[in-house]
Amino acid sequence: MRVCWNIFLQLQGWTIRDEFPYHLKKCVIAVGPHTSAWDFVVGLAVRSKLRLYHLKFLGKAELFKGRFGFFFRKLGGFPVDRFSNNNVVDQVVEKFNASESFVLALSPEGTRKKVDKLRTGFYHIAHKAGVPIVLAGLDFGKKQITFSEPFLPTGNMEADLQYIIHYFADKEGKIPEYGLQHLDQQAPN
Repeated sequence: MRVCWNIFLQLQGWTIRDEFPYHLKKCVIAVGPHTSAWDFVVGLAVRSKLRLYHLKFLGKAELFKGRFGFFFRKLGGFPVDRFSNNNVVDQVVEKFNASESFVLALSPEGTRKKVDKLRTGFYHIAHKAGVPIVLAGLDFGKKQITFSEPFLPTGNMEADLQYIIHYFADKEGKIPEYGLQHLDQQAPN
């Protein structure tokens, strides 16, 4: 499949601009902006090209039901009931603590629609587990994947989230109007 994914990325014109931090055994990868189901397809291709087969992802529980549930599990996904009171953050932190190596990718928006703010679960997971966050930008305008330098959450969530929003603000999603530019413009100076 790796050859097929490489051909897909080439034909679509995608490039990977930055090095992935392979030295990290544990981290949260925040991928954005998340505006389309195509983000998942590009993500799978990048995962294969960079040989990140150990990468896991959270997905809405509905994806894991029915005949395609096995497919998403095989790809490294595990279901999350976004509307229950189960403490997903603590469950994922336990997975980090119990594993020697655990890399989790998820979208800070939590949806493909335009958002008024980021969801904070990814931040709380990284902070409680004591693992760095790596930002992965999907820029459909430039057909470019970028990676930030890893950073540990400081505990000043407002400042850290503003840094994250600013990183994603110049990345054009598949559906540009659903991107995060509007949140960066609202930032206090």
